[in-house]
Amino acid sequence: MTGTGDETVRPTAWEAAWEVLAPVTDMVTPMAVRVAATLRLTDLMGGDELPVEELARRTGTDADALGRLLRHLACRGVYAERTPGVFAVNEPAALLASGHPSMMRDRLDLDGFGGQMDVSFTGLLHTVRTGQPAWETVFGVTIWDHLAAHREVGESFDALMAAGAGDLTDAAEGYDWSGVRHVVDVGGGTGALIAELLKANPGLRATLVDLPDTLERGRRFLTGLGLDERCAFAPQSFFEPLPAGGDVYVLRRVIHDWSDDDAERVLRRCADAAGPHGRVVVIESRGGADDDPAMFAEMNLRMLVLSGGRERTVDDYAALAAGAGLDVAGVRHTPLGNVVLDCVPGNG
Repeated sequence: MTGTGDETVRPTAWEAAWEVLAPVTDMVTPMAVRVAATLRLTDLMGGDELPVEELARRTGTDADALGRLLRHLACRGVYAERTPGVFAVNEPAALLASGHPSMMRDRLDLDGFGGQMDVSFTGLLHTVRTGQPAWETVFGVTIWDHLAAHREVGESFDALMAAGAGDLTDAAEGYDWSGVRHVVDVGGGTGALIAELLKANPGLRATLVDLPDTLERGRRFLTGLGLDERCAFAPQSFFEPLPAGGDVYVLRRVIHDWSDDDAERVLRRCADAAGPHGRVVVIESRGGADDDPAMFAEMNLRMLVLSGGRERTVDDYAALAAGAGLDVAGVRHTPLGNVVLDCVPGNG
């Protein structure tokens, strides 16, 4: 049918559907941003406008392919192309600079843990069909074996887990440490929380528990701060018997990494080591879907895909503690959204 020129042009069914679903289905742009972060394009451009050929030379990439990537990103508002084939950093692209407080480059780097964590979602169908982590399907081994086998990825994992000085302070201040003489940080990574506690409590001593490679990085970190003489180091899995004698055994962002059965095993190890007079302190994010339902739902799915873990409510954590022979003596919600559960030996 020939139009008369005054008809309203209606989108096709595909165009109408794409307009609705594109914001939640587009994989091109998210991957393009991650490639730009991995190649450190923002760092390489700095404040200059650079031809794509020069950027390709600096990154060891194909100029035509890199140009297509950058042009797509520029069309989406990330990077600027004021002159054809010449690109510059704009405000959104500046967020991908190394050293930016947001750590967005680190979180998106496909060579590091942040980017690989997102790549694991290409196996989401496997997780939904089986209830098992997608990480193992995508990378061939469990997340923990992968981190152990790839040192740089393990280091980036440690760095991301230790990120956020404000959150660390918030978590540390969520418990009254004034009467504690010896704290054991179980699965404490490179010692970021230990450092906060030791600096704030001069009479406190600590033991840091984690796997050998991570623990060695923790030893170097605490030595650099002059805190190593007040901290012992236990290179081991937290599924093994833990060093006894601590007043408080703290688990920060550990339990949500694990299934209910494994989480209960970790709590049981802590309870056994703490004995009848010790305490077990669990620090996790938020503590209920009512705080931020969207964030809770995303993290709940993310933990399943990565490691088979899950986000939990306070009641969920209390049930796990009870299974490990512990009672929850107190719960505190901190200003930045941490939930701190103070657990004591159960009466049963």
